[in-house]
Amino acid sequence: MAQLKVQQKKSSIGCKANQRETLRTLGLKRIGDVVVKEDRPEIRGMVHTVRHLVTVEEVN
Repeated sequence: MAQLKVQQKKSSIGCKANQRETLRTLGLKRIGDVVVKEDRPEIRGMVHTVRHLVTVEEVN
């Protein structure tokens, strides 16, 4: 199954609380952090919530 590489590009300062919590749930703590997650609908939804703070690549 494909995987998603998610990297935090912007700070969560000034964002809504649910967006900060979503970043933490994804495993991102600071700018530049990278996590690789399974490509699932739940993860896609979380990435969509913080799409202005992260970059996403598909990894095989």
